[in-house]
Amino acid sequence: MQNYFNYFTEIEERFQQRRGSLLMLSTLDWALIETWREAGLPLEAVLRGIDTAFDHYDAKALRGKAKARRINGLAWCSQSVMEAVEQAKEAAIGGAVAADGGVAVESGFETERVARYVEENAAKIEAAGLGEAGVSVVARLRELAAGLRSASGADQPSGSLEELDRTLSVLEEKMFAGLLTSAPEDEIVTLREQASRELAPYRGKMQAVQIKQVQQQFLQKRLLEARKLPRLSLFYMSHE
Repeated sequence: MQNYFNYFTEIEERFQQRRGSLLMLSTLDWALIETWREAGLPLEAVLRGIDTAFDHYDAKALRGKAKARRINGLAWCSQSVMEAVEQAKEAAIGGAVAADGGVAVESGFETERVARYVEENAAKIEAAGLGEAGVSVVARLRELAAGLRSASGADQPSGSLEELDRTLSVLEEKMFAGLLTSAPEDEIVTLREQASRELAPYRGKMQAVQIKQVQQQFLQKRLLEARKLPRLSLFYMSHE
């Protein structure tokens, strides 16, 4: 519970510190933090993303935009946070590849652990029943798990974990596309309207690409959550 509490309070404190005021976070801000926490985004990466966003803002102010609007919401930092998370993911997965091209024994990405993670996700997707798209994703996940086990103990090519993660990301995109196709129209409309309402205060403060990214994250999270579906990237694999 202490870690749970710290995740929220440290993000709030860093945002307030960089903004230079005790602006209270909004409902959308707290929902965004919850989304990051549930997705397993490391606190260090989120804080780094907030710092980067404010560094860019401060740099623009120094170039003559002293009257630029204040940053009034955490969603303004969303793009920088996701970029920092991607960098952390690449570093974590890259660090798990041993110098000889194999997987470090105590990296947390041992072959059997990864294979089990992939298989468990296949079972969750199969149980959810996503139609043809789901069947295809499940079959490919099980194929990947079998391939990992058959290669266990053999020399693995350098970058194999990175290649696997790229494949898992593609499969996640297919799964999400299947969700969008199979989900009731009114559910999608309701979720998009909800996201639009909550993001309305930020439309004048965020770039269009940032707004689209947050909306997409919101929609994906809610659809996956409603059907108890997992994220597939190795970044979300538990190391406990």
